[in-house]
Amino acid sequence: MNNTQNEANGFYKLSWIQRIGFGSGDLAQNLIYQTISMYLLFFYTNVYGLSPAAAAVMFLVVRIVDVVWDPIVGAFVDSHNPRLGKYRAYLVLGGIPLTAFAILCFWNGFSGSLVYAYVTYVGLSMCYTLINVPYGALNASLTRDTHEITVLTSTRMFMANLGGLAVGMGIPYVVKFFDPNETSDLSNHDYAWFATMTIYGIVGLALLIFCFTQCRERVVMPKSETENVRVSDLWMEFMRNRPLRILAFFFITAFGLMAISNSAGAYYINYNLGGTADELSIFMGLGSIPAFIFMPMIPWIKKQVGKKGMFYIFLATAIVGMGMLYAISMIDALKQHMWLVYVAQFVKSTGIIVATGYMWALVPEVISYGEYTHGKRISGIVNALTGIFYKAGMALGGVVPGLVLAFVGFDVDAPAQTAFAQQGILWLVAVIPAALLLLAMCIISRYELDDKRIDEINAEIERRNK
Repeated sequence: MNNTQNEANGFYKLSWIQRIGFGSGDLAQNLIYQTISMYLLFFYTNVYGLSPAAAAVMFLVVRIVDVVWDPIVGAFVDSHNPRLGKYRAYLVLGGIPLTAFAILCFWNGFSGSLVYAYVTYVGLSMCYTLINVPYGALNASLTRDTHEITVLTSTRMFMANLGGLAVGMGIPYVVKFFDPNETSDLSNHDYAWFATMTIYGIVGLALLIFCFTQCRERVVMPKSETENVRVSDLWMEFMRNRPLRILAFFFITAFGLMAISNSAGAYYINYNLGGTADELSIFMGLGSIPAFIFMPMIPWIKKQVGKKGMFYIFLATAIVGMGMLYAISMIDALKQHMWLVYVAQFVKSTGIIVATGYMWALVPEVISYGEYTHGKRISGIVNALTGIFYKAGMALGGVVPGLVLAFVGFDVDAPAQTAFAQQGILWLVAVIPAALLLLAMCIISRYELDDKRIDEINAEIERRNK
């Protein structure tokens, strides 16, 4: 079959500008998501003035709101066809309020006010869903080609981690730049956090607009077949789509371990190692740098060891890195050498980045599986489901660290943390995420859709459509 026939059957090839354009959407979202994941809890406890327990409860409440809101957005997206595009329209429509709420989350004008914190964080989360759900569906609407989706996902994850690098390594430097007192402790920066988030938010909005201009939905169900999509379809899809259920639980564990580890990073460098903002920048930046080495290699790696083999190898690599980080932190003579901490962080991040990056390539697969089994390609609903579960993982990143910090007696006003508090921070950086990695390996072992099966499913769908 020639390329023209392939494209007529939905197996479209994309140009590099289209791939980069699509990936810029994830870069934009990560400028906000990674800032929230890495620094919002730290900002709330050390700058805004909330207790760890109050912040933990708020993160949990926001995720409960998401459980209600995400299915509504998914059903709405599937059943409507905006003039600007079924999925891409929301990059602009949701991008403007998302930017505003992200900036307001890091404003200290109502210092210590729980009401203000709830309003701004709930608003941010709802606007993020309004972008992220249709953005995830946009992936599956560009092509059915399995190899093209792998390349597209690799490009997307490369750019997403570029956003992670800009946040992890860049935020401490930018915050310091805006600090009029040039203090080394990020807890003392007030206006600087607001100014920094303003810059990151505006750049993110520009990238969302660029993504909008480069993407076109070409693999979508006819309007007549999606206009009656309801929220109840979400749970029906979950029950009848076994690969989706497996992927959903993988999302919980994957995002949970990332969110917990990321949110504890600033505490770990500040209180366990007595590090500076510069050292925090390097440590957090190493959470993204391996992406630029390994993400372009994903198509080749997957070809050599298979989809599951790739997951096993890199999940195990992450566990090794966390074991190294824990061992180094427990031995005073070793943790004085920051380069050892950096090596452990690099190994850990390599495993996490590849495993959690490639999982997004499985979303179009479970969408196609659902279309194959019951005839409906409800991408918005599927992405709403995965959104609920990855936000459940994000919730762990706010709830678990807050509760652990409260349990071990973390005191932001103390000149030094107790040994028990430092141990609790280390649990968050290495022990709890490692346990979730082991669980993720068990979950992904149950996923049965290999590339050959997906190609057969997509070919059968196109034959039916003709």
